[in-house]
Amino acid sequence: MRADTQEAAVSLLDFLEPGWGVSVLPWHVAGQQRLLVQVDGEDALRRVRQAAGRRRRVIGWVDRLWMVSAGGRVQVRPRLPVRSAEDLALVYTPGVGRLAAAIAARPAAAVEVTGRPNRVAVVSDGTAVLGLGDVGPLAALPVMEGKAALFAQLADIDAVPICLDAGDPDKVVAAVRTLAPTFGGINLADIAAPACFDIERRLQDVLDIPVFHDDQHGTAVVVLAGLRNALRVVGKQLETARIVVMGAGAAGTAVARLLLRAGASDVTVWARQGVLGPHLDELPAHKVWLAEHTNPRRIRSGLAHALVGADAVVGVSRGGLLSSQMVAEMALRPVVFALANPEPEIRPEMLAGLDPVIATGRCDYPNHISNALVFPGVFRGALNARAPRITTAMLLAAADVLAGLVGKELLGPRRLLPDVLDPQVVPTVAAAVAAVEASRHHAAEHAGDEGWIDE
Repeated sequence: MRADTQEAAVSLLDFLEPGWGVSVLPWHVAGQQRLLVQVDGEDALRRVRQAAGRRRRVIGWVDRLWMVSAGGRVQVRPRLPVRSAEDLALVYTPGVGRLAAAIAARPAAAVEVTGRPNRVAVVSDGTAVLGLGDVGPLAALPVMEGKAALFAQLADIDAVPICLDAGDPDKVVAAVRTLAPTFGGINLADIAAPACFDIERRLQDVLDIPVFHDDQHGTAVVVLAGLRNALRVVGKQLETARIVVMGAGAAGTAVARLLLRAGASDVTVWARQGVLGPHLDELPAHKVWLAEHTNPRRIRSGLAHALVGADAVVGVSRGGLLSSQMVAEMALRPVVFALANPEPEIRPEMLAGLDPVIATGRCDYPNHISNALVFPGVFRGALNARAPRITTAMLLAAADVLAGLVGKELLGPRRLLPDVLDPQVVPTVAAAVAAVEASRHHAAEHAGDEGWIDE
């Protein structure tokens, strides 16, 4: 923008709506200012473009997301440079022939001379992408690339995004089984329920490497960690709190199950059919389990009734389903996790005056509940320990140490969990996961049985 000062530049943006952020970026051209404008969606971005185009003092604009995404989020580079014929002989032929022959004779040698032990496939069929739904495998690709980038940045794991045009669970399972020799672990993501449950279970049964559906278990771990700390802030305990889970898809099912395994005794799940319980018939298998193991108060009415007197609500459903009146009917100092993305079940500003502890799935509000706090460390620990699978005990351990990373002096209504980029997160979670696997392996050896101990 052509303006002598920051104030003059901002004054030219009189077309911006309340809530749109403006900050100054470094710029050293006399008579010009460079600004970062943050908007909340495509419609807002379009209005900014149109308005900026009508201002003669606006020199130009760049969509930063589009710009930084050019070329994707991950790339492959060789670990060793190839600068001579001798290097080529080691990196490619004839060297690789000797390695291939060695692995053919002794498959365990692949751990020593290939990247498999540190390589994870990030797999999706595009049927449940963020809050967009079934948008297909091509649209899922930037999301899987983003996860792969976090694996690399946070946990030093070589992750490969794989988006399958599969069509049904059988084809997903078959494709992943075919690809499995390349990888030391499989991270499933953005696969719709109930197919995701079947795909994960079948792959766990046939593969000897960790298979982890991030939308289920990554979400469950970070919710458990955050909820423990939120209840501590309001002077309550998980074991005695009344908790309502909104949604019984992949995330809601896993959250409810892990809460129960962690010791919660009063969990109620609300789904499209209503509050789940033995009174409902013709439910999918995963909802039958929830109906049998949750709702100890045998509530039969709707969400509003289930929330009366509840200590906490965990929303993993869709935007706008909670009202301030519903939250007002909860117990004193309620805990509200409104995790639907991009629009939460209720926006924090709608709860002013109710004194809640609130978290969302968005990074532009305090208490961002992100599964990026979980999957890099869980896989780092599992790969380090060469675990054949990721167990519930590992998830519980990960949740405990994640919650513990926020000390008493920092814990508060606006600080429930560490930041995703906190350098303590991955090594701490990884160590906890690896310790569980070491304990399991020791117990198996002590029992004289190297097979899997069911947990």
